[in-house]
This record gives sequence, C-alpha cells and structure tokens, in this order.
Amino acid sequence: MLDQTGTSRRSLLLGAAAGVVGAAAAGTPLAGAVAADAPAGVPPLWRAAARRGIAYGSSISTWQLDADYPTLYRRQAAVLWPEDDFLWWRLKPTPDAPLDFTYADQIVEFAERNHQVFFGGPGLVWDEGFGDGWQDSDLWDISETRARTLLYGTMRAVMHRYRGRAAAWVVVNEAIVNGDDDNDHGLRKDVPWYATIGPEYVAHAFHVARESDPHACLVMNDFGYETVDQYGDRPIDKQRATLKVLDRLLGQGVPIDAFGVQAHLLADQFRERFHARQYLRFLSELADRGLRIFITEMDVQDDGLPKAPGIRDRMVADVYRRYLDVALQEKAIKAVISFGLTDRYTWLDEDYPRDDGAHRRPLPFKRDLSPAPAYDAIRDELRGAPHRKPMFHLRRHL
Repeated sequence: MLDQTGTSRRSLLLGAAAGVVGAAAAGTPLAGAVAADAPAGVPPLWRAAARRGIAYGSSISTWQLDADYPTLYRRQAAVLWPEDDFLWWRLKPTPDAPLDFTYADQIVEFAERNHQVFFGGPGLVWDEGFGDGWQDSDLWDISETRARTLLYGTMRAVMHRYRGRAAAWVVVNEAIVNGDDDNDHGLRKDVPWYATIGPEYVAHAFHVARESDPHACLVMNDFGYETVDQYGDRPIDKQRATLKVLDRLLGQGVPIDAFGVQAHLLADQFRERFHARQYLRFLSELADRGLRIFITEMDVQDDGLPKAPGIRDRMVADVYRRYLDVALQEKAIKAVISFGLTDRYTWLDEDYPRDDGAHRRPLPFKRDLSPAPAYDAIRDELRGAPHRKPMFHLRRHL
C-alpha cells in the first residue's frame, strides 16, 4: 500500500500571515498578503484568481525547497497546501515515536514568511501516508480505545500547535466509496479507522477538529468526480455517494464547512469522458448544502497523449481549459490549488511513470520553471471566471 516515503496514493491516484486569524467556519474572511511580483512576462496566477474572488495556490514540500523553485512558488501561489510535511510518516514515523514537528514547522513558517494562506493537512485522517515505520497490524489489529487515542490524540496535538495559523484543515481525506459500492454509510470499509472505530470515525474527527481549532474552515476532501477512471469507476456513482455521505453527516450536525474536489484530471479522451452538465450539477448540489468548494489537488495525468513535448503540452492545456471553463461557473468555488507548480516535482513521475519513459508534464510550469501552455490555460480561465465574493481577502493591491 505504501512506499518508503509514505507518499504513494490509492491505486487510482495517488500559514496565513503572522498575526492573522484563520477563516471562520461561519464565513469570517481571512486576511493575508502575497509576495513580490512575478518576473516580467509571467504574471502571477494568484493575482488573476484574486481579481475574480478566487484564491489560487499550490502544494509544496520542504524537500522541494531547492535553489530556485521557492522564488517561483512564492510569486505564483497565494495558498500553500502541504504535500508531505503533515503526513504521519513525518509527524509520527513509528507507532511509539513522539510527535515530530520539524518539517511541519518549516513548511508553516515558509508560508508565513511569504504571506501565504496556509491549509493544514491533508493526512490527519487518512488510510495512507504512514510510511515503512508502520505495519498493518499497528493500525488494523488494535482496540477501539487505542485507535481513538491514536487518531484523535494526534489530531488534537497537531491542530493545537497550529491553531490560528491555518485558514483551513483537511480533516478527512479519501473516505468515500468509489464506483458503485453499495454501502449504507457511503464510506469505504477498507480503512483502519472504519474497522476499529466504526463509520462514526468521520463525524468524531470533525467534532474534534472544531474543538481543536474553532475558527478554521473544516474540509472533507476526495477524488473521482470528473471522468470514468481506468478501473471503470463512474463519476456519477462517486458524486451520488458523496452527497449521500454529506447529507447524513450534515443532518447529524457534523461541522463540515467545505468540500475539497481533488481534480486529478485524466487527459485520455477527456473531451468525450467529461460530462460538463453532470459535473456542474454536482458542484451546485454541494453549494446548495451550504458548503464552500475548493479544487484542491489539480493536475493532469497525461497517459494516452503523445510523447512529443510540444503537442503533449498543448493537449494538457486543453484539458485545463475544458475543466476550468465548467468548474469555475460555480461561484461556491473559493480556491483553486494545483498539486504542484512545476513538472520538476510531480508525484505522477514517481508513482505513475509513463510507459514510454518520458517525464510527465502535468503542471503550469516546466521542469526548468518556464511557463508551459498549461500556465496560459489556467491563467486565462481564472481571468475569465465569474466574479464571486472572496473567502480570503488579500491585503495586497491587485
């Protein structure tokens, strides 16, 4: 299930400025600022988004802070989504290890130095991200009492440490069934927390999160909503299961403030497989339940596209255009977060290498940090999006 780094995903997929209070669940805006202007000719994506009331950002990890990438990152992103540094293999590398905040502190401080809005997570309540210091028995063969202490105790400690510094927390990640799995709860059963605590582990996690950081926006995050995947799972089934889960949880008073749609987009036949009207209806259904929506892990898996970089880049850009042209019509979408900014650092190269051996090209900037056609596509769609009331107010002149 997991590789040595703890970063592998499921078979299909894988802080705010100092002194600024996290966005309140009831809608209190978060004030932040964004770093210096981008180099001439490469306008920052965050600015194009902010003019339409959208916060744009990207994931990043401490191990990616090389000699030149941080400069690009701080200029392009207004939101920082930690990729690895809040996963358990970093925070608690073995079951008996004390919590280690070394890397989490570094990535939060990086966000604060660069006046970026910080999103906490996404691995606090997840069935992956543990690394090779954990055995299956450490998670599956434990009592309910031990599971509750382990899960909720770790959550409380992490969230207390960064309380008031995170605008939002991804509380539960990838918990909803895929395909047409007929589960009364709509939750995956192949998760250790489900097996040890029961389906109520999700509701309990959100209540713990609200107690631990009362003013942060609490997010449920998942994938599989755009196209039929390579395993035959249909997005309509995932959409229905998601609404079923949300209706049950919200009906019980569970404090979910926003839903994260990962948007790992499959390029192969995207034009034919992506049903725009159905997708927009799903987003509208989320909004009708009073939820904000974040696009949280957007990238393009370029299987089925030619090896030649030029034509492949143009086809990847076309996927972004088609997707964002539809998704951004929903004004409840308050943030768009790419899963990385540069092809230099993409999980797809490591976890899902192309059969032809070519580097994947899923992101708005190339490996040399120059803008790819995807950059133009994302910028154009952000600039053309309907204006909405922003959730995150930037203190910087646009």
